[in-house]
Amino acid sequence: MRILVSNDDGYFSPGIEALAAALSAEHEVTVCAPERDRSAASNSLTLDRPLSIRRAPSGFFYANGTPTDCVHVAVTGFLPEPPELVVSGINHGANLGEDTIYSGTVAAATEGYLLGVPALAISLASRSPRHYDAAARVARDLVAHCQRQPFRGAVLLNVNVPDLPYEEIKGFKTTRLGHRHKSAPVIKGANPRGETIWWVGAVGEVADAGEGTDFHAVAEGYVSVTPLSIDLTAFAQLDFISTWLPE
Repeated sequence: MRILVSNDDGYFSPGIEALAAALSAEHEVTVCAPERDRSAASNSLTLDRPLSIRRAPSGFFYANGTPTDCVHVAVTGFLPEPPELVVSGINHGANLGEDTIYSGTVAAATEGYLLGVPALAISLASRSPRHYDAAARVARDLVAHCQRQPFRGAVLLNVNVPDLPYEEIKGFKTTRLGHRHKSAPVIKGANPRGETIWWVGAVGEVADAGEGTDFHAVAEGYVSVTPLSIDLTAFAQLDFISTWLPE
């Protein structure tokens, strides 16, 4: 398969190196990723300046933009042929619950999906990841399954892998997104000039991690696979808003 690999941690990250190496053995892999860490960049596109793409000694391409920029440029003109699959990752840390809204890893996969290409976002669920090799093998397994049973149309899957040796991973579970409590308050400080600065607080603790959620699957040692949708319509509120609107 022709596979486009991207991420949000930068083209130099250990996760993308492990992912590209695992997939390159059997597939035609092109890497196009940000030139620096763009974690939490979400689905932002760069529209106020031109983008440049350069090639690193590793053979990876890197762009001076966001994860979404990398996939958008690659799919819509940079590559001689469009990819058959976009794989984003392997992210340093989990992308569970509301993390998916902010995640640049998920955003890179989402851009592929929006452009009509099936896409996987792969994250290693640990703040101090050790088993990138296991996550890379999981990605390879999923890609092989994509070949055996191709998707019908574009599909977007958010995949979180427990940070365990491959042999200790219990299998795959289809999950829904769990939920976190609201984020911690911002942290007020001062820069060396005495000016007030603000640091964004930590993500909220888990609020909904019951059976069937991505949080629960990873905690139990399973790979969590969550199909994502981009339609943000709150269908449950349509009737209420139609009566609430002024006449």
